[in-house]
Amino acid sequence: MKLRLDAVESEGALPESVRQTLENAFSEGRLPHALLFEGPPAQTLLLSKTVAQALVCENPAVRPCGQCPACRKAAAGSHPDIAVAGGSGGSRSFHKEEIAALRRDAFVRPNEAPCRVFILAGAEQMSIQAQNALLKLLEEPPATVQFLLTSENASALLPTVVSRVQRLSLQQAALPEDGGLAARMLFALCAPKPSALLYETAPLLRDRARQRATLDRFCALLRDALVLRSGGKPLLPETGAAAMAAKTLTRKSLFCALQLSERARRAVDQNANGPLLITALCAGLRDAIGK
Repeated sequence: MKLRLDAVESEGALPESVRQTLENAFSEGRLPHALLFEGPPAQTLLLSKTVAQALVCENPAVRPCGQCPACRKAAAGSHPDIAVAGGSGGSRSFHKEEIAALRRDAFVRPNEAPCRVFILAGAEQMSIQAQNALLKLLEEPPATVQFLLTSENASALLPTVVSRVQRLSLQQAALPEDGGLAARMLFALCAPKPSALLYETAPLLRDRARQRATLDRFCALLRDALVLRSGGKPLLPETGAAAMAAKTLTRKSLFCALQLSERARRAVDQNANGPLLITALCAGLRDAIGK
């Protein structure tokens, strides 16, 4: 089965990695039960609706075909197996009650299509309570349900939610290069000797620009490790360090390490003392993983 994304690409460039991931998932029939599209709201919502249309399309070869009854209903917003939910636009305007209703609907069998598709637009507007309620559904989803989340900034979501979806970023800007230091840090974090991490982070002590680049990528690697630990697919090409961490560390340890690292990254922009920041991060990371 071939996935058509020309309607999305006509509205803006779609990263090759995102297009390839979705096309492969459709052709092999292994689309993850929950996807998170990160990027400009208009483009991520259009992509979500296109994927939803493809999921209910009746054409066995190319989807969405745009011609079958299911495609026409999806385009008109009247397909009974596609639901779109979202907040009113204000901060945390996506409430627990909406997720509770979604959870009830998720266990209702599809009306016409093979699955029911739930689009959660602007997921970063979910309250903490709503995200926790959604988490339970993402952990044990019904077999006939597909979740499509959109977010302008996925970091506004709980890491536990992000770790249970496959995150596809439509942002074109790549993470800054760090010369492989972030990956070496992750390997060192899992090493038995505490000194290994201190040794690898030594170049960061007085280089604020390198702190930013390395911690950005280190956080991304930890997120990939969480995703791998939960059975998802990573976003970064260098999967070695993330895969090793996913096998070595518990989900709780990875989550704590990610929180500490994201906090350290924000502290860099607040002009925190570099040597103290990196030393404290190393100690905190070792505590987080129990070594």
